[in-house]
This record gives sequence, C-alpha cells and structure tokens, in this order.
Amino acid sequence: MEFRRLLQIRRIYAQPEALELPRGREIVERWPGADVVLVDNHWNIPELHGDETNVPRWSRIKTEALVLGVKKALTVKPNGRSADFIAPSTSNGCAMACAYCYVPRHKGYSNPVTVFANISQIARALERHATRQGLKLEPNQCDPELWVYDIGENGDCSVDALISDNVEDLVTLFRDLPTAKLSFATKYVNPAMLGWDHGGHTRIRFSLMPAGLAKSVDVRTSPVSERMAAINDFVEAGYEVHVNFSPVIVTDNWLSDWEQLLRELDATLTDAAKAQLAAEVIFLTHNERLHEVNLGWHPQAENVLWRPDLQESKVSSNGFTNVRYRSGAKAAYVRQLTSLIERIAPYCRIRYAF
Repeated sequence: MEFRRLLQIRRIYAQPEALELPRGREIVERWPGADVVLVDNHWNIPELHGDETNVPRWSRIKTEALVLGVKKALTVKPNGRSADFIAPSTSNGCAMACAYCYVPRHKGYSNPVTVFANISQIARALERHATRQGLKLEPNQCDPELWVYDIGENGDCSVDALISDNVEDLVTLFRDLPTAKLSFATKYVNPAMLGWDHGGHTRIRFSLMPAGLAKSVDVRTSPVSERMAAINDFVEAGYEVHVNFSPVIVTDNWLSDWEQLLRELDATLTDAAKAQLAAEVIFLTHNERLHEVNLGWHPQAENVLWRPDLQESKVSSNGFTNVRYRSGAKAAYVRQLTSLIERIAPYCRIRYAF
C-alpha cells in the first residue's frame, strides 16, 4: 500500500510538552501543511475520542489525524507468552483498520496513531531493565538465549516507522544490548526497514490469515501474499522472522482456507526462511463494544467476527465484555489447525497456540 494513501496527515493534536521534544518537532516538520491543535491530554480529545458520530469516519480519521503525546507510565510488564516482557509503548493506535483490533476498545470511537515523543526516556527505561535482567540462564519458549521485549503491543511498528524514527531508535538500542532482543508483529511491509542496522537482535512477526478473509477484516493492510514474500527479504537482510497465524477466525470453510494459505506459504518461503521459522497461533477474541462500533462503519466484518452460535462471553480483568470460541470447541479447533501446520509445514515450530 502506498504511504501517501495510508497517511495524509492534515491535523496534528499535540500536547505542548511533546512539541518541546526533538522527536515531536521532527514529526511536525514531516507534515508542514498540517494544522497543529494543542491538547492537554493525548487520551482525552473530544473531537476524536468518545464521539459516536465519528464511527462512519473511522478510516478517514486514521488517514488524516495524528496525535503527539508524552508517555507517562514507563513500566516494563512481564509476559511470558509472545515475549518475556512488554515494553512501554512508543505509540498507541494504528493507521490501518483491522476490524478485530483490541486497541480501539480503550480509545472511544476513533483510533488514529498517537506517537510518544519522549523516546529517549522510553529507551533509557528499557536499557535499565534489560541491564538488571543480566544473562538469561534458562531457555524458554520466548527465546533460548536472549530476553525478548515486545515493543508493538498497541500499534504496528512497521507503520509507525513511516511516521517517526522511534522504532529504528529502539532497533538500534537493542542491537547493542548483549542479553536482549526486541520483537513486534506487523501486517504492513515497510521495505525501508531492510536497510536498518539491527545486529540480529530484532524479531519481526508477520501476521497471516487466509487472503479472502483478510480482504474483509484486515482493512488497509499489506496483502497477505506480499507479507509472505517479505519474509524471505527480511530473512535475507539478517532479521529473525516468525509468523503469527492470527487471528484464526472460524468460518464454514476455515480449515480448507488455512490449508490453502499454508500451501502458499510453503511454496513461497526460501530454505533459509523455513529453517528459522516459528509461529504463534492465536484464535479470535472479539469485544461487545467494538462489535457495536463496527456495525457503524464495517458491518460486513461482523458476519464472521460476531458469532453467538460459536462464542461465549467472558468479562476481562478491565471490565470489558469479550467473546471467544466456546472452550470445548476451541480446543478441537486448535488441535485441527496445529495438526494441519505440522502436516504441511513441519519445519514451522509452533511456539504456542491458544
């Protein structure tokens, strides 16, 4: 997807303290024609957040609006599944518009990118944390040797790299940390990243799903076939590249669709890419509030995302009502898909599946 189509920034909502930082000024200079609107809080912007009239303008707001803020909480959170730790976010929100994304649940009725300008503070917090960890003495499923930090929990780092140098700054930081590596999942192919000096301490996870389904629910992302082909390029450039089979959405033809995807992946990957491949398998969790929002801008997606006949409700720790596939049936789905992966792509180690 062309950069200009994804981001046509016309208005930048900025906290004054973000504009005082070098990164904030750099970002404003990238869009000299954009109006800069001062805001007290990057979370509470009435024109963007909490205004239900914005729902039909969901994608347009993502294209035209950008928020500049300062990240206050610099906590590194333990994880143990995708990574050992979740890093403080350098951004929140996304210019893409995947219909199942969990981030909008926290941000009201629109979800443009918020970039945090205090990247130096974030980097120092991560460096201190990694230094305190010392050597990783016991291998685990995150990585056998290095502590893994996920830097992209609340956005897509490949898109963020179009907006600022925050992501490259962290790649450079981890390049020089002897005991740690960073990781992020992405649905966007950014060729500029192929030239970065990462020192082998960056793990990129390309998210994949059947292409026909992705056209409906992976809105504004790179085509699935393009993501697959990019795996080879990034491996050749020295990156560690895994895949996220995520989210797995159960439809009438879901297993045959996944078989087709896996066969295409097998035919696309080079021997070098296959030799280092591993996967995370994550089945869909949806959200009642996001379901209502989606009905206002993309109701077709809800035909596959909102399936009361297959799903059960669960109240999350933050009080949101989520839906997921019923536990007994989901266990069978997981076995079916992992067996398919083992049959078609036996070289692809499954790091975890849930």
